[in-house]
Amino acid sequence: MKKALLTKVIGDVEVTKDLILLLVIGGLYALSIALSNTFVNVYLWKQSGEFIDLALYNLSSVIFQLLTFILAGRWAKKFDRIIVLRLGVIFLSIFFFTVLFLGTQANQYLILLGALIGTGFGFYWLAFNVLTFEITEPDTRDFFNGFLGLLTSFAGMIGPILSGVVITRMEQFTGYTVIFAVSLGLFVLSVLLSFLLKRRSAKGQFFFKRIVQERKNNKNWRHILHAHFFQGLREGTFMFVITVWVYIVTQSELALGTYGLVASAVQFCAYYVVTRFVKPKYRKKSILLGGIILYAAIFLIAFKLSFPLLITYGVVISIAYPLLLVPYLSLTYDVIGKAWKAAEMRIEYIVVREVFLNLGRMISVLAFILTISFFPEEKAIPILLLILGAGHSVIYFFVRHIRFPKPNEGRPVPFSTQRNGENGSTGGTTV
Repeated sequence: MKKALLTKVIGDVEVTKDLILLLVIGGLYALSIALSNTFVNVYLWKQSGEFIDLALYNLSSVIFQLLTFILAGRWAKKFDRIIVLRLGVIFLSIFFFTVLFLGTQANQYLILLGALIGTGFGFYWLAFNVLTFEITEPDTRDFFNGFLGLLTSFAGMIGPILSGVVITRMEQFTGYTVIFAVSLGLFVLSVLLSFLLKRRSAKGQFFFKRIVQERKNNKNWRHILHAHFFQGLREGTFMFVITVWVYIVTQSELALGTYGLVASAVQFCAYYVVTRFVKPKYRKKSILLGGIILYAAIFLIAFKLSFPLLITYGVVISIAYPLLLVPYLSLTYDVIGKAWKAAEMRIEYIVVREVFLNLGRMISVLAFILTISFFPEEKAIPILLLILGAGHSVIYFFVRHIRFPKPNEGRPVPFSTQRNGENGSTGGTTV
């Protein structure tokens, strides 16, 4: 009876203990970030009132995230990946502890704060992505990515609205202190849960440059890297501008929490539908549709700002993101899983992918800084968003060229069962 009920909820998918644990850790991470990270930019904005300060904080975060990914990849080849995951959570804990310690002086240490959270993100996501590879199979990745999306959306529903209520009902910065402290506690719990995961060590040298060069031999790999660069172009600026716009328009953290609640509630439903009904053969069409909707949504807020328009924007992109991200992430993992020496070089593939993604984010934030330095913010930012916002739409024009060998041409061994790189291939965030 229980098995039948579980099948109705998740479909005909076999899950393992480690897969469930990784989902729980991902869910706790999502809840902590939903509680606090949504409001960090507003917290800093209230102290300085300058977009340039937020841009510098986010630029520092992106740069250190990029550098940490490379370092984390090297360490993951020498140490257990679970240790790298813990390092990520520990640095994120240090970040929130530092914010609590600095209080209203936080805006004077933007580079330091950006470096701490970027380092935490780098360690955490390198380990999480590699563990996703090792714990999931090709037939469970859509379920994992989709269910993680459900957890993230659920966290996004309750996190911002809860934070908004707490912040608005307490004195100006007391509420922020409480919320940041709760996030700190959730990260500590994630560290404890990580001890239940099976130890996963790796051997061998770290061939970062070799996997960067692999894009010359493997067209699929080259296309997916270019797609991730353009994905980063949108994310770099949108990840902080939209939330601050909501606060500027409403002057209320509760309104920002309401925005998060509505957007995440829609996204929660969309992730479930996409996970259940978007099959592998429809992946590229789903990516195209999601990218088009994401770009079209920008026109809702580009030239006129109001809370109803921002809410509408949030609803639209919450439908579009699952359409794009669930098949896109699964396709990315399949490209890497069938690449040259995928089992042996899986960490390098993850690192190089994240480097391209964060290069896109870095260029996005640098473009933002240059734009507001030379032009009036009110006129320049909307135009810049229309340019950078095309990034997700461009993804399709790269992934459409991705092709895998047909069954009669030789099928690669599933990623988690590969040994010694014998895979049958010679191919050598809601913003």
